[in-house]
Amino acid sequence: MNTPGRIPVILLSGFLGSGKSTLLNTFLNDPSVQDTAVIINEFGEVPVDHLLVRRGETTISQVSTGCLCCSDTTDIHQTLQDLSSAALEGVTGKFSRVIVEMSGLGDPAPLVNALSGEKNGTEQPQGDAKSIEFYLAGVVTLFDAVAGASSVENHFEALKQIAFADRIVLTKTDLASNLETPADFAALSNELRELNASAEILDRQSADVSALFSPRPYAVLDRGEDVAGWLALEAALALEAGHATRTDQKNGQLRHGAGIRTFSIVSDTPLPEQKFRRFLSLLQDSAGQRLLRVKGIVSTEATPEEPLIVHAVQHVVSRPVRLPAWPDEDRRTRLVFITDGVDPEPVRALFTAVIDAVPFSFSGSFKKAGNAFWASFTRAFSTLTSISRRSQ
Repeated sequence: MNTPGRIPVILLSGFLGSGKSTLLNTFLNDPSVQDTAVIINEFGEVPVDHLLVRRGETTISQVSTGCLCCSDTTDIHQTLQDLSSAALEGVTGKFSRVIVEMSGLGDPAPLVNALSGEKNGTEQPQGDAKSIEFYLAGVVTLFDAVAGASSVENHFEALKQIAFADRIVLTKTDLASNLETPADFAALSNELRELNASAEILDRQSADVSALFSPRPYAVLDRGEDVAGWLALEAALALEAGHATRTDQKNGQLRHGAGIRTFSIVSDTPLPEQKFRRFLSLLQDSAGQRLLRVKGIVSTEATPEEPLIVHAVQHVVSRPVRLPAWPDEDRRTRLVFITDGVDPEPVRALFTAVIDAVPFSFSGSFKKAGNAFWASFTRAFSTLTSISRRSQ
């Protein structure tokens, strides 16, 4: 797959909910896939993404302290060298390829700079992890055919993810009402080529997934003038005095905007499944496109030993998948929310009101969420009250 001492790194990007974990699972379930390590980076205080990826013989490193793009770029170097050390010491299996599943809000520029520049390993005695050279060998970006256009229009990260790709994969094409004919596909491909003229564009339904992650030459110059400019800006920021000492929170606000919020809800007791679904429906009706992403693992009262994996992207809720067993020892419900301009307190209050059937309190924190959001929650509460009265 590669020459000794040089290990290819392939970035997997795509905006929130585009299907990165699903694609990665398909790839890792291929019996021909061997010697692959996976780094999973997520934007959230409670890590759940690693639970959504098949482990098997795959070496998985979880990075959940915020986006790698919001941290000093040496973080990716350290993570890669930690993986090498673990393999050399026999703690994990050996690997000859690394896939980095980026956060849905991840900006590829810092990682591309870090991996496509000078050799990041230093000369050490043979067998030392630091003698390994990791190099960038491809950027795969997923484009959600249902919500992708809105994501690119409203979030600069989504546009940059497309621009840096050497392979763009269209996902959810079977769900997109605007992709019914070959002409529709051609029109979408042409729109994407306006953002990235050199990338290969593939449909997830027909793409050879194993080939997507095959190492190949990745040339920054092929990506266009905008990409070259963004990389130069990142290099300048990295040299700026004090840049490396910024906190993840402050750096994240600078890169992603102050409106982007991530928070979690954790429940120690199994949830009534119908009430949970009602909560999710009311939240979507209220928050709309401000609800960028919901993901998590849910313990239900009827089958507490068979958890549900849930995904939602704006107005679209994927069908929950029931696992035959818990993927780890933690049996709690863990939900991660990524929102744009939504205060977490109203969401937590709605969750409590629906799940525990307690009075819904319109505190001052609701009004801080904005008039439109306040009005939506008022309507949601009216709906909830009406349903509760009819069920009595």
